Amino acid sequence: MGKLVTLWEGSGLYNLELGQATMILVGLLLLYLAIYKKFEPLLLVPIGFGGILANIPEAGLAISALDQAIEVAKPAVLQQMAAALGATLDPLANAEAWRESLHAIAHDGAAPDQVRAARDIAVGVGYSDGMLYNFYKVAIGSGIAPLIIFMGVGAMTDFGPLLANPRTLFLGAAAQFGIFATLFGAVALTSMGIMDFSLNQAAAIGIIGGADGPTSIYVSSVLAPELLGAIAVAAYAYMALVPLIQPPIMRLLTTDKERQIKMTQLRPVSKLEKVVFPLMLLILVALFLPDAAPLLGMFCFGNLMRECGVVERLSDTAQNSLINIVTIILGLSVGSKLMADSFLTFETLGILGLGIVAFGIGTAAGVLMAKLMNLVSKMPINPLIGAAGVSAVPMAARVANKVGLESNPHNFLLMHAMGPNVAGVIGSAVAAGVMIKYLG
Repeated sequence: MGKLVTLWEGSGLYNLELGQATMILVGLLLLYLAIYKKFEPLLLVPIGFGGILANIPEAGLAISALDQAIEVAKPAVLQQMAAALGATLDPLANAEAWRESLHAIAHDGAAPDQVRAARDIAVGVGYSDGMLYNFYKVAIGSGIAPLIIFMGVGAMTDFGPLLANPRTLFLGAAAQFGIFATLFGAVALTSMGIMDFSLNQAAAIGIIGGADGPTSIYVSSVLAPELLGAIAVAAYAYMALVPLIQPPIMRLLTTDKERQIKMTQLRPVSKLEKVVFPLMLLILVALFLPDAAPLLGMFCFGNLMRECGVVERLSDTAQNSLINIVTIILGLSVGSKLMADSFLTFETLGILGLGIVAFGIGTAAGVLMAKLMNLVSKMPINPLIGAAGVSAVPMAARVANKVGLESNPHNFLLMHAMGPNVAGVIGSAVAAGVMIKYLG
């Protein structure tokens, strides 16, 4: 009978807390949105599944060996780890109070060598890093996964529409206004006492406005890793909701006559231009903003493989098998950050709210920039393509084309909208470099 009691007390059901149950439901909701609603399924399926795994009680899949030991080890082990961390445990307090104290010291107050010594004790008594924790450490902690995905995106990107109509670069730049507006919004909410975001956290949240998932993950992993789960979920959720979020803003800011504007046929772009452009882009950006070089460097490298025509196998690998493998690991790694204690906070609601505001401001800024350019340009620009300046490729361009067809069934804007869409990818990477430069 005693063994049965021990088995029951060690089960997930016995140790399941309300927060963990809630996050398991959140994971199931993400899977529902991905599978049945087709909302960014390539990312939301692994993120949702990873979120469920991270919240299974007693499994410790998303935490380090040290944290596992702090959560479940016997009091004698806790005392050894406390000595390694240079802490003294209150002999009158219970084990739960000891665990809370050790967790706070290990993550905030201890020196790196002390943390390593405590981890060695945890490993010595049989604890090990969780599977998802290792995924996160390798894929996101090192920064490699977002960069490889950026390389794959570069290999799938055609700069032709941007090169054929370079003016659209301004539309992509204007759409990044949402990033900086949200940064100031987060700072303002903190100054008013509504939220409690540091400047680094505000910058990481602002990147959501670029509608670029890999960039959001990369910046948050550098500036605010504690918010990575909420930021990644918000970024990919709003990217999936582009067809719902953007059209009302586009219609509000344009007249029916503006939406009917026909743009001239794009000129052919030579192979030489397509090969030289990623090299020029990399050199110029790297010289002026070296902190953007990792993201833009991998993006340009992927594009060069596509356009040079001599490494088809490498280009095909970057576009397909490699990016698919890394997407799986990246999604599970992000899911590991959907743990109840870090996700179920008031700040998460603030991140989701600020994210949609950032997205809306970026869309509006792109449309208004196109209208402004029409005042000084002889060749008219359909303002709808300005909304494609957010870097949700190619979803935002398709939405601009769809809204344009509603006003004029013969007005196809897709290729025109791809110019600002691609420019938005460049703009969000540059914005990320600026954030990291000043706050990293």
